[in-house]
Amino acid sequence: MVAPSYELIREGEEVVLQVDLSKVAMQPTVEDDPRTMSLLITYLQQVRYATKIIIIQGRDYEYSYEQVAMLVELSKMHTTLTTNPALSHIFMEDTGYAAKVINSQYMELQTLLTEKLKSDPIMAYVSLTRLLRHAHVALQKENESFVEQKKLKEAEHNFIEILQHIIASLDTLKIIKLAAPHFAGYDGRNRDVYRELFSPTIRPDFMLTKIMASYPKNGKEIDSYMIGEVEVTIFEVPDDVQYLYHIMPPEFRLSDETYSLLDKARNIIAEHKPEKDEFTDPERMREVFSNVGFDLLTELAGRENIDLTRKEVKMLTRILVRYTVGFGLIEVLLSDEEMQDISVNSPQGSTPIFIVHGKYDECKTNIMPTKAETESWATKLRLISGRSLDEADPILDTELTFPTASVRVSAITYPLNPTGLAFSFRRHRDKPWTLPLFMKYRMINAMGAGLLSFLIDGSRSILIAGTRSSGKSSFLSSILVEMMRRYRIITIEDTLELPCKELRLLGYNIQQMKVASALGAKSNEMDASDGIRSTLRLGDSALIVGEVRSSEAKALYEAMRIGAAANVVAGTIHGDSPYGIFDRVVNDIGVPKTSFKATDIIVIANPIRSPDGLHKFRRVLSITEVRKDWNDDPLAEHGFVDLMKYNPVTDELEPTDALISGDSEILKTIAGNIPDFVGKWDAVWENIQLRAKLKELLFKAATDVKYDDLLEAPFVIKCNDEFHRLYEHLRNGDEVFDDFNGELLRQWKVWLEREVRLKIIERDENAKTKLN
Repeated sequence: MVAPSYELIREGEEVVLQVDLSKVAMQPTVEDDPRTMSLLITYLQQVRYATKIIIIQGRDYEYSYEQVAMLVELSKMHTTLTTNPALSHIFMEDTGYAAKVINSQYMELQTLLTEKLKSDPIMAYVSLTRLLRHAHVALQKENESFVEQKKLKEAEHNFIEILQHIIASLDTLKIIKLAAPHFAGYDGRNRDVYRELFSPTIRPDFMLTKIMASYPKNGKEIDSYMIGEVEVTIFEVPDDVQYLYHIMPPEFRLSDETYSLLDKARNIIAEHKPEKDEFTDPERMREVFSNVGFDLLTELAGRENIDLTRKEVKMLTRILVRYTVGFGLIEVLLSDEEMQDISVNSPQGSTPIFIVHGKYDECKTNIMPTKAETESWATKLRLISGRSLDEADPILDTELTFPTASVRVSAITYPLNPTGLAFSFRRHRDKPWTLPLFMKYRMINAMGAGLLSFLIDGSRSILIAGTRSSGKSSFLSSILVEMMRRYRIITIEDTLELPCKELRLLGYNIQQMKVASALGAKSNEMDASDGIRSTLRLGDSALIVGEVRSSEAKALYEAMRIGAAANVVAGTIHGDSPYGIFDRVVNDIGVPKTSFKATDIIVIANPIRSPDGLHKFRRVLSITEVRKDWNDDPLAEHGFVDLMKYNPVTDELEPTDALISGDSEILKTIAGNIPDFVGKWDAVWENIQLRAKLKELLFKAATDVKYDDLLEAPFVIKCNDEFHRLYEHLRNGDEVFDDFNGELLRQWKVWLEREVRLKIIERDENAKTKLN
C-alpha cells in the first residue's frame, strides 16, 4: 500500500495543508475516521501551522479556518503534553514499588496521551476524567503494610496531580469546550459528535467549485423540492436572518468509479480547447460537446466494465458539459424557476454564493466558487460577448443563454473591484411576464392592469421607473404582451433581456436591435442614441428601449415627439418618483424640459419591505401622467397627476380622485381620437373598468382551477385578442345593446369558460401521456 503524503501550499494569506489519500484505504474525513484525524495531527505537528486543510481522495474535502484552528490547537497541546519534562517520567519505566502497583494506570495514561488524544480527543478526555475518579477512590483504600500504604498513597497523590494538570490543560481546547454537552455516556463507539464539529466542503476532482454537503447544525427545514436531478432544501438557520439555500446536485452523489469515469472524460475533452469562433454560437457548441461527451462516456464505461443505463449516461453528459464549456453549479442554480439573482462576491474560496429567491428573498447558498472557477467564467464571458474585461475595461455586461434559462451577466474586476472578480447573474423568466401574472404576485391589481391596457391601446409614451431589482424590465415585457400583434415592434437594448424570441414565436412582428453598452469599453457596436435614431427610418413601429441610461435619452425623446401619437414608445429608467425621473432626464442627462413633456405616463415600481425588514415585495406604487401645461418645474406647477396610488394600509393600488372624476389630460387625448369616447368621460371610465373586469375574471379562473398556465403569455394574448374581436364585432353588428359593455363582458365570459375547459382537458391528457 502506498503511504499517504502531504504538501504545504501558500495561496496569498492562506496556508493550505494538502493531504493525498487517493491511494490509501482510509476515509478522507476527520469526523468519520480516527486514523485520518491522527494523521492530520501528526502532519500539523510537522508543519506547525495551517489555515486550511484539503484531503484528496476522489473528491477534495476542504476544512475551513475555524475547523483547522481546532486541529492546530490540539496538535500543539499534544506536543506540549508528550514533550513536557515535568511529565516525562510518565513515559519512562519505573521499577519502584508504588509504580509497580499503579503501573496499569500509568500505561493507560501513556496510551491516552500518545495515541488516543490524536485520534479521539473526546474519548481521551472522558477516559482521563474516569482515571481521575478511580485514582481518588484508590487513595481512600487501606493496605496491609503501613510502609506500603504510605508509598502507595504518595504515588497516587502524584498521579492525581498529573491527571489534574493534564485535564486542566485540555479544558482550554475549543474542541473539548464544544464537545462538553456530549461527555455523559460517551463511549467512543461512534463519531457523531465530531460530525457536529467538523463539516468539510466537498468538491469532485473534475470541479473547481466547493459545496457544503452537510445540512446546517440545528437548521429548520422550511421547504424542499427537486429541480430535475437536483435536490433543493431551504433552511432557517439559528442566529441568521438569511435563509440557507442548500443544493445537492447529482455529481455529489455518484460512486467512486463513476467519479473516476467523469474525470477521465473531462481530461480527454479538455485537450480540445474551444476556439473563439466556437463561442460565438454557445448553443451549437454545447450541442456538439454533448454529442461527443455522450459517445465518450459510453465508450469509457464499456472499457472500464461499468454498467450504465442510457439515462445515467445522459445525466453524466450534462454534468460533463457543465464543467467543460459551461458555468458549473451556476447552471444548476439557474435551473430553478424561482431563481431571480445570483451574486458571486470576491475574494473567492471562502465566500458563499448569494441568491434572490422568488419565495424566500435573499438567501445564502452552500456553494463556494474558487478563484480558478471565476477566472474560467471570465474567460468564457470575454469569448461569448466579444467584450473585454481587464484593468483597462473593468466592467462587462452581456447575456447568456443556457438550456434552462437566459441570463443577464454583469462582471467587474480590478481596479474597480480591488479584490478581483465579482459577478451578478440575473435570470430572465422562461416565459414573458404578463399583467395577470403580476396580479398573482400582487405587484399590480386588476384596475391598474385595466388602466395600463387602455393606455397601451391608446399609443402612449410610458416610462417604467424604479430602483435596481424592482422588476422594471419584467414589467416592460408585460407591456409588450398587452400590445396587439398587428403592430410592428422594435426593441433596443445593450444587454438583451426582453423576451423577443418568445414573443416572435407567439406571432409578434418584432425586430430586436443590440447597441453598445453605456458602461462598457468602446466596441464595434452602434451607439444607443444612433440605434434609436436608426429606428425612425424603419417605418411605422412601436419603440421599446430596454433601459434609458445616458445620451440615448435625447434620441428617445426625439422618437417620442415624432411618433408618440401613432405608436407606443416605452422604456425603463432608474428612479423612485416622477420628479426623480424628471430631475435625472433633464438635469443629469440634458434632455430639454420641453422634450420631457413627450412623456405621457410614468409607472413607479419599487420593492416594499415587511415590518420586520426580512422580506420585500414588489409593488407598483403609482401610475402618474405628465401634463403639458407647465414651464419650469412640473412638481411646483402641478405637472404630475397621479391616476393611481399605492395604499400601504390596504396593500392595494387605488384610483385617485383625478382618475375617477376624469381629470386626466392623457385619457382625454386618447378619447379625442376615438369616436365612441369623444367628450364622454363615462364611456372612457367604463371601458377601463371593463378591461379591469376581464383581467379579474381571467385571474379568478386560473386561481379556481389552480392552473397558472392560464396567466402565461399565450393564453393572455388569446384573451386580449378575443376582447378586441368581440368589441369590433358587437360595435359593427346590426344589433344595438342597451348595455354594450355588459353584453361584451357576458360573451367574453362564456368564451373564457369554454377555453378554460379545453385547456384543462389538454393539461390532463398531457399528464396522462407523460405517465405512460
